[in-house]
Amino acid sequence: MSTNTRIAILAMASAMGLAFNGSAHADGNLSIYAWADSIAPEMVAKFEKETGIKVTVDAFSSNEDLLTKLQAGSSGYDIVTPSQHFVKIMADSGLLEDIDAGSMPAYQQVLPEWQKPWWDPTGHYSVPLAFGNAGFTVNRDLYKGPVDSWKIYFEPSDELKGKIASLAQPDEVIPAAENYLGIKYCSEDPQEMKRVLDLLLAQKPFVAAYSSDNIENRVGSGEVAMHFWWDGNTMRLRRNDKANVEYAMPKEGLVGWLDSYVVPKGAANIDNAKKFIDFMAQLDNATQQYNYYGHSSPVKIDTPKALYNKENAPELFPTVPVKMGQACSPAAQELVTKVWTQLLQ
Repeated sequence: MSTNTRIAILAMASAMGLAFNGSAHADGNLSIYAWADSIAPEMVAKFEKETGIKVTVDAFSSNEDLLTKLQAGSSGYDIVTPSQHFVKIMADSGLLEDIDAGSMPAYQQVLPEWQKPWWDPTGHYSVPLAFGNAGFTVNRDLYKGPVDSWKIYFEPSDELKGKIASLAQPDEVIPAAENYLGIKYCSEDPQEMKRVLDLLLAQKPFVAAYSSDNIENRVGSGEVAMHFWWDGNTMRLRRNDKANVEYAMPKEGLVGWLDSYVVPKGAANIDNAKKFIDFMAQLDNATQQYNYYGHSSPVKIDTPKALYNKENAPELFPTVPVKMGQACSPAAQELVTKVWTQLLQ
């Protein structure tokens, strides 16, 4: 995925011949900072047309980058979309506005299993956007073997030397290694984390790149045979680009995630942010967003209009355990940082 790609939504809407209609009833701007390609452009254009609110969308490619921007202060954004454990970190750090999310119309559309989760138990800060899992994707033109264990990825055979790629950040890679080694997430045990480091160091000669950008081209073109990646992205590459790729189902478990809409502290356009969140959760809009993004929806959708199901999108319906990523204690996070720093030295 590319980073910092500004989508000139207003210009696009103009190019599409979309003029604000007579029902426009709000003024102002809305600035969104979201995972790359995660918000359907046609939904943004529709929102602009219905409300008169001008929207810009910038993209990030890691929770760490987003957190750093908010910690620096005055981000200039009205909505950001962190994953679950980063919602907790941001809320605990006073980086988010209390928007009383649980009282918003959007929250009534949230599926029961995702209401008031551990990362926002009061329902004050977040409304879910999408959920899925992190695992690894194989290019079947280059690799013909089984994909039922993390062993294939973390302890590859010689034929895969220089043909594996990982992410640039440890946020999901280390939990995946912990799944393989049978270690609980966010371990504070230095010996357990040394086992994680030893595993990743042994894998390193096989790794061609540690990068979270341009993954679809790297694995789709065959530059690498395996890449750490996400379920819906793999599905879109397989369906839309006809790439011969397969999303692995490791028996040790995948790493779960859920991204949410939240409002940064000090946002200039909080009312517009809440309007957009409510708009995106409406049944038809949520369905179109699901069909565009290709990750599972934590809000109600119109199932007959949904493009993806178990038969044509098995990536979205894992057959192995999915363990949600956690917000680590400072001691555990320090160990994660040490492991990743030593790995990339």
